Amino acid sequence: MQVMPSMADDLARVEQRLLESVSTTDAFLTEIATHLITAGGKRVRPGFSIAAAATALTVDAPASEEAVTGGVAVELVHLGSLYHDDVIDEAELRRTVDSVNARWGNLKAILAGDFLLARASELAASLGVEVAGLLANTIGRLCEGQLLELQHAFDVNRTESLYLRSIEGKTASLLASSCRIGGLVAQVPRDHVEALTTFGYSYGMAFQIVDDVLDLVASAAQLGKPAGHDLEEGVYTLPVLFTLEGPDGAALRSLLGGPVDPDQRDRAAELVRDGDGIDRAIRRATDYADRGRAALSTLPASAGLTGLSAAADYLLDNVRAAAA
Repeated sequence: MQVMPSMADDLARVEQRLLESVSTTDAFLTEIATHLITAGGKRVRPGFSIAAAATALTVDAPASEEAVTGGVAVELVHLGSLYHDDVIDEAELRRTVDSVNARWGNLKAILAGDFLLARASELAASLGVEVAGLLANTIGRLCEGQLLELQHAFDVNRTESLYLRSIEGKTASLLASSCRIGGLVAQVPRDHVEALTTFGYSYGMAFQIVDDVLDLVASAAQLGKPAGHDLEEGVYTLPVLFTLEGPDGAALRSLLGGPVDPDQRDRAAELVRDGDGIDRAIRRATDYADRGRAALSTLPASAGLTGLSAAADYLLDNVRAAAA
C-alpha cells in the first residue's frame, strides 16, 4: 500500500500498541503472544483501518487513537488466526521464524491464539457496540471459511462457488472489516462506510486469488517454500479448479484427490501453468480489484483514498509480473 506521509509513524504506534496489548504478568504467556508480533509483518489490515479513517480528512494528519486501536484489534485477529492455521497445517515456520506450535506445541499455540482473539475483542469493545459486534461476526466468518476449506481438502469436485465462499470467510471478511472499522471510528456518512467496506471485501477476494496464483507461479526462493504447496495440502484453488475444467483436466485429476509426492506436485503445478487456469484466475482477481476501485471512486479525494487505490494497483502489478 502506498504510504501516506504520516502512515509510517502511525504504523509504529500500531507496533507499540500490539506489544502492549498482549503483555501480561505471566512472562511465558507474553513470550508466546508476542512471538509473531516481533517477527514482523506487512500490517496490511491495520494500514487499511488507518487509511480508511483518513478518507475523512482533507489533509494528511496523524491517525486518531480510535483508528490505531481499531487497527490493532484487526491485526490481533489476524495473528490469532495464524496461530490456529499453523496448528491445522502442522507448519514449522512462519515469517522466517519457528511457528508457535513448532516451538511450544499445539496446545499452547491454540491457547495463545485464543488469547490474542480475546484481546482483540476487548479492544473492539472499547470502540463501541457496532465495532464489537462486527469483529465478533468476522471471527465467526474466519472460522467458517477455514472449516469450509478443510471440509473440501483433496476434493477434485470442489466448485468455484465453494472456493469463493471459503476465501470470503478466511480472507475477505477481515479486510472488509478493517476498512469498515476505520470508517466507523472516523464517523463518516453511512454510504461512505459502505464504499470502504466494499473496497476491503473486493481487495480481500483479489488478494487471496493472487496469493493462490503465486503459490503456483512464483519460485521457491520467492515463496520461502516449494511452489505448489497448496496442492500438497489438498487445497485446490481457483487456477487448479479452472484447469480441471479444461483439456488437461483428466491428466490433472489423475494426480490429485489425495496426498502427492514432490514429483506429482511439480507435474500438477506444471499442468496448471501450461493451461489457461492462471490467466483466468488473474482476470477474476482483476474483476474484484476493479469493483473495489469503483467503490472508492464515489469518495472525495484524500490521502487515505490515494493509499487504498494504490494498494489495488500494487497487488495486481505483482501477480502480472510473477505470471509473465
